[in-house]
Amino acid sequence: MKTTSLCLALAFTMPMAAQAQEANLTQQYQTCMDKSDGATQNMVECIDAEVRRQDARLNKAYKELMTDLTAPRIKRLQDAQRAWLKFRDSNCAFYYDPEGGTIARVNAVTCMMNLTASRAKELASVNQP
Repeated sequence: MKTTSLCLALAFTMPMAAQAQEANLTQQYQTCMDKSDGATQNMVECIDAEVRRQDARLNKAYKELMTDLTAPRIKRLQDAQRAWLKFRDSNCAFYYDPEGGTIARVNAVTCMMNLTASRAKELASVNQP
């Protein structure tokens, strides 16, 4: 059963690995996952920690971007960010299938991590040369 869960986790996260690398996930995350031994709880703890790091990165990029914008663009960014947060939370909740076993939690938190990291990267790159 543990092997099946590990295979399912790897099958789900492999396509996301390229996305994760592109989104600038931290070395701490990769090191943690390497040490997780494929145990669901260990993997979830690694991913949760990375979500917190990426959320801090996102908040920093958002605040920095806000200081460079005109009032109308600030309003647009606020609206867009609220819509994005609603999308992220709803989309990732979809992956948390109550009948999906322990892999469903891994899928949901991986979704949260990848989308948060991608949004942080996106906001950090606005107005960059």
